Amino acid sequence: MEPRRIDDELALIPYYVNYDVALKWYQDLDLCKQVDNIDYPYTLERLQRMYTYLSTHGDCYYIEYQSQLVGDITLKDDEISIVICREYQNRHIGRRCVQNIIELAREKGLSAVKAEIYPFNTQSQKMFLALGFLKSDGNWYMYAI
Repeated sequence: MEPRRIDDELALIPYYVNYDVALKWYQDLDLCKQVDNIDYPYTLERLQRMYTYLSTHGDCYYIEYQSQLVGDITLKDDEISIVICREYQNRHIGRRCVQNIIELAREKGLSAVKAEIYPFNTQSQKMFLALGFLKSDGNWYMYAI
């Protein structure tokens, strides 16, 4: 995988082991609730299992904003998952990254992508809806390519 340059300040960097940086994001209880609907922080072992799975079963990237790693995004089959650490949320970083991953899905010949968003995560719901995703069954949001 090659890096995916989005613009002058934002890029998707192929996953590599960098647990010191990433584990800090997953210590935020609000973020863990938004992403996995859990009320406890990640352990190093859980983080390692997650990244091992995502990087071997999908296209897993770190999100680099102004030379800082601020989150991660993965396209696994037709599913998009994204995490932006709290201090970098609400800057349209996620929106621009999801648009780029939709382009990756198009390059791979996919006809649609989906994202699972919990009902209480209204921030992510608004972002995905603004990008053209439609609410589907349960917690799923779908985008036709």
